[in-house]
Amino acid sequence: MSLLNAKVLETQYGLETYIDENGKIEAMELHIPSKSSYDYELKIGVEYFLLRDKHYTVEKNFFWIRMDADFRSVMLGETEMESLFAVKSEAEREETKALIGEWLIRTNAFKQAITELIEKQKTENVTTEEEIRVIIENNKFLEKLLLLKAEDIENAIIENDEINLKPVF
Repeated sequence: MSLLNAKVLETQYGLETYIDENGKIEAMELHIPSKSSYDYELKIGVEYFLLRDKHYTVEKNFFWIRMDADFRSVMLGETEMESLFAVKSEAEREETKALIGEWLIRTNAFKQAITELIEKQKTENVTTEEEIRVIIENNKFLEKLLLLKAEDIENAIIENDEINLKPVF
């Protein structure tokens, strides 16, 4: 574990310490555009340490990264439960958004989580043209996530309504 690549956010609930270590960031619940949603989205889990009252606890919270079907706009979304943005003041929400854009998307842990998901998809046993199309679409989206820039996240809105879609992966 390298504390050289760690970030700390001070919140009303304590100090949140985020560390760039494989396994601290998890990519899960990948969705592609459908009749009910026009966006690609991926649920991201982030593990961090919370220092509160001189005691550390390990926490894990989640958020969505969404892109429209043309990959032109990026949105961040709150999850219904255990949201990375929940119970934070507006300033803390903006600091969390900055953490995602300026640090998280550049970490080795984020890149590793996305790359593992791409590799997992490549090993899927697909038999129909539709399944092949879904894997190709998924991988296009995941590869775009690896190319995100800080400005993409800075310009993103934070949506607080969870889209309940059936995961394709």
